[in-house]
Amino acid sequence: MVIFAYIMKKIIRFLLRNIPRPLLIRMSVLVTRLLPFFLKGNNVECPICHGKFRKFLPYGIIPRPNALCPKCLSLERHRLIWLYLNRKTDLFSHPYKVLQIAPEQVFYKLLKKQKNLNYITTDLESPLADVKMNIEAMTFSDNEFDIVFCNHVMEHIEDDKKALTEIYRVLKKNGWAILQTLVDTSREVTYEDPSITSPLDREREFLQKDHLRIYGRDYAQRIMNAGFVVEECDFNSELTPLEIDRYRLPSSETIYIGRKI
Repeated sequence: MVIFAYIMKKIIRFLLRNIPRPLLIRMSVLVTRLLPFFLKGNNVECPICHGKFRKFLPYGIIPRPNALCPKCLSLERHRLIWLYLNRKTDLFSHPYKVLQIAPEQVFYKLLKKQKNLNYITTDLESPLADVKMNIEAMTFSDNEFDIVFCNHVMEHIEDDKKALTEIYRVLKKNGWAILQTLVDTSREVTYEDPSITSPLDREREFLQKDHLRIYGRDYAQRIMNAGFVVEECDFNSELTPLEIDRYRLPSSETIYIGRKI
């Protein structure tokens, strides 16, 4: 099993560094059909698909152990947000029009099936996108959506200020958006440098070749600058140590929620 874990780390790192995301999405069906068999057990559980395994798969350019659910492909952040949506919102019971930017496989099928939701997805390249567009200049109407999900997208966007302003524009009054991203809390301000353009340099400086910045503690202010009232939710503190361990959740991650008041 140690050899299996080592091989999986190498394979996943290779795929993330060399295979375009749209192709990875199409290839993922093979992963979800084959790998759950090799990881059968009861040490960890995914709260999204309810799969139980000996452990999760490693994931990331610098592989994090026990991170990726082999059945639904959820990561730590997906499982955390799923629990938040179930326990702290009425997303699954109230009629809403929802926009998901850069749709995540783990949420896509589940939200498409929700009869109470008018669920629309957008992305420039993803095969899961209903509408292909640049979120810096969306063609949706003003005040069109009740909820927007934009998870781990802003670090990829050339002009994140325009993108945040567009999300604010298409939200209805009293609407809300989950605007999750990686925040380095050791940094006071966001680190970005437009002169860094090569994939290898971006991976070295921003952790991935398609990242354009690393956000610092000023991320909430950047959201506020677009017009939002920002809630920084420490949902982890409401979870038990058993849940955090069983579901393999991030030990500490702020959920950034922008509200249009």
